[in-house]
Amino acid sequence: MVFQSSLKTCLQLSCILRTPKAGFRSSSGGLIIQSVSNDVYQNLAVEDWIHDHMNLENRQVLFLWRNSPAVVIGRHQNPWQECNLRLLRQKNIKLARRRSGGGTVYHDLGNINLTFFTTRKKYERMENLKLVVKALKALCPQLDVHVTDRYDILLDRQYKISGTAAKLGRTTAYHHCTLLCNADKFVLSSVLKSPYKGLKSNATPSVPASVKNLFEEDPSLTCEMLLDAIAEEYATQHQTDHQITLINPADETVLPGINNKTKELQTWDWVYGKTPKFSVSTCFNIAYKDSVLDVKVDMDVKHGRIEGCNIDLPEQWLPPALCSELVKNLTGSKFCPNETTTLATTLLRVCPQDDDLHSRWNLLCENMIMLM
Repeated sequence: MVFQSSLKTCLQLSCILRTPKAGFRSSSGGLIIQSVSNDVYQNLAVEDWIHDHMNLENRQVLFLWRNSPAVVIGRHQNPWQECNLRLLRQKNIKLARRRSGGGTVYHDLGNINLTFFTTRKKYERMENLKLVVKALKALCPQLDVHVTDRYDILLDRQYKISGTAAKLGRTTAYHHCTLLCNADKFVLSSVLKSPYKGLKSNATPSVPASVKNLFEEDPSLTCEMLLDAIAEEYATQHQTDHQITLINPADETVLPGINNKTKELQTWDWVYGKTPKFSVSTCFNIAYKDSVLDVKVDMDVKHGRIEGCNIDLPEQWLPPALCSELVKNLTGSKFCPNETTTLATTLLRVCPQDDDLHSRWNLLCENMIMLM
């Protein structure tokens, strides 16, 4: 497989990407692009850019990419419902929301991402997945892999090694899928397990599945081998030369406006604010001195912000006025531990100078933050 990353290649790619449909009818076949970046936001931005700008009338595109550790949720999903946000923060694992539907996936450098771009009329997920299976069998004939009716790829008839999602535009479409080569399964299972209780949401839920790495089946397999085999099979089926064009997702000369797309995908308003409306109804216990207090909390969250809030606790434990002030300030704020921490610290400054009261206030706020 030949890799190209020269200025000439970039200029040719830029010409291909930006050529109007009327002047591009003579060009046809497949184009294979691979990202040189492992940043999840940059790679998702490339998907958006190609979908929005590239002429696919007589050409199909395969985009290959890998990410450093990240959790990627579907467009219509709830991150609090899908993953352990506290663990993501502790491990410095990125959270991203893609523009396609589907479920939540964990990415790291042991996971391959494939995006198939076509016109909407030529969009065919099953054919794409069969191409991947054919490439896997060519590389490793003993592998028992097949595509299911849910558009997953299973290993040994029970282990999921690939999941699918898609975006269908008016004229352009893309289908992307993952492929587990040698991902960290312990981290995968840990971060994709939500600890949050009492959430009710109409967001699209993920379907849990047993997973397995291809490396476990054949330790000789590497991500590079899999990428090369898939690219070769794609080139064969689309009657194009076996050539991968390397692309830098931060290069504005090739992808004008790409950096703005990347920045948008990193914003709180996109990652969290696009969460469908949900509610939290839960209880927690606060142990203080020789007693245990039961606290009931109800919240409605819309666009990632607290729309309504009620905290039910005994009046003798915290003055009603102080509790009301907390509820008042939480309403309209982000359902976010950092913002709630700042809010609680600010309110503490106007709290009566009473050490016992301050201790109770801090315990309440710490538990509220744990809900987020």
